[in-house]
Amino acid sequence: MASASFLKSSPVLKTEWTKGQSLRQPPSSSVSLVRSRPTTFTVRATTSYADELIKTAKTVASPGRGILAMDESNATCGKRLASIGLENTEANRQAYRTLLVSVPGLGQYISGAILFEETLYQSTVEGKKMVDVLVEQNIVPGIKVDKGLVPLAGSNNESWCQGLDGLASRTAAYYQQGARFAKWRTVVSIPNGPSALAVKEAAWGLARYAAICQESGLAPIVEPEILLDGEHGIERTFEVALKVWAEVFYYLAENNVLFEGILLKPSMVTPGAECKDRATPEQVADYTLKLLQRRIPPAVPGIMFLSGGQSEVEATLNLNAMNQSPNPWHVSFSYARALQNTCLKTWGGRPENVKAAQEALLIRAKANSLAQLGKYTGEGESEEAKKGMFVKGYVY
Repeated sequence: MASASFLKSSPVLKTEWTKGQSLRQPPSSSVSLVRSRPTTFTVRATTSYADELIKTAKTVASPGRGILAMDESNATCGKRLASIGLENTEANRQAYRTLLVSVPGLGQYISGAILFEETLYQSTVEGKKMVDVLVEQNIVPGIKVDKGLVPLAGSNNESWCQGLDGLASRTAAYYQQGARFAKWRTVVSIPNGPSALAVKEAAWGLARYAAICQESGLAPIVEPEILLDGEHGIERTFEVALKVWAEVFYYLAENNVLFEGILLKPSMVTPGAECKDRATPEQVADYTLKLLQRRIPPAVPGIMFLSGGQSEVEATLNLNAMNQSPNPWHVSFSYARALQNTCLKTWGGRPENVKAAQEALLIRAKANSLAQLGKYTGEGESEEAKKGMFVKGYVY
C-alpha cells in the first residue's frame, strides 16, 4: 500500500451528493465560499501483478474461445455421476475430469477451465498433472475459491456466499499450483425479493473477493448469478439485473479493483424458468446487451455468460444472437452443464465411450466458439442438446 497526503486550504463550492447520483452544484445564487479543512487522500499502489492480470483476462477473452466450467464440488459432481449410474468416488471423479481436460484440440475453442480444488491438485489417470495438460492445450487453469451459499440472517430466505476468511492465503497457494484466474459464485433470487440487504451483501462479497484475488495474482471472475427460478417476465429480470450490477461495480470501485484485470460471469436476461411467456434469442440479446451497455465499463475485457440451466442449444443460440454486431467487450461463454451434458451421457462411465464423449464435448465447444463469433446456425443439433436443464433452487 502507498499513501500520499495532500493538504489544501482554499475556498471550495458547497455541493449536494447522494449515492448513485452525479455531483450536483446548487444554483449559482446559493453558492457560498467556505474554508476547507485539511483532507487526507489515500492512493492505493497498483498490485504488482497488474500486467499479468490484464494479460490473463485478455487471454481468456480471446476471439472464438470461452470457458469450460468444471468446478462442481465433489457433492455436485457426485450427482452428475449418479445420473449415469456411477458411485461418487475420487477415482470416478478423476476419470471424468481426465476425459474433459484431455480432449484433443479443445484449446482451439476453450481458453480457460475452472477447476475445483481437488482437481487443481489432481493428476490424470495417466499420472500427469491436470494443470499441465490444460496449459499444453493453451487453456488457462482457473479455480473456484468460494465456500458455498448459506442462509442470510435478516433476509427474505435469501443466501450469502462464504469464503473470505483465509482467502488471501488460499489464493496465494492456488497461484503457486498454477491457477491464474478465480471464480466466486453468489446468487440473487427474484422470487425472494431480492432484498436490498441480499444485493448489497452479494456485491460487497464479490468486491472483497476480487480485490484479494488480484493481490495474489489471480484474475477474478465476478459472478452474481440471478437465478432462473420464478414466474416473472423478462422485464423484471432486467430491472433486478440493473440494480445488482450497479451495486457490484460501485463496490468494485470502492475496493480499488482493477477493471482491466477481471472477467464477468453474468446471467443472461431471460424470463423466469416458470414464466409462460418465453423469449426469443433476439429478445434475450436485446435485453442483455442493453443491460451491459448501461452497467458494464468498456475497460472490462470479457463477459463470459453462465448458462444457468438453459438447454445446450438455447444457451448457444442466445450467445450467438448477442454477437451479431460488434460489442465493446468480448462476449462469450462460461458453461458447465451446457457444455458437459451430452458428453457425460455419451460417456456413461464406460472406457470404450471416452472417444465418443470427447467428440461430443468438442462439438459443443465448437458450436459456442461459432456463437462467440456470431456464426452459429443451429443446424444438425441432437434432441439431447435441446433438452432444458433447469433445476429449481440449484446448488453448485
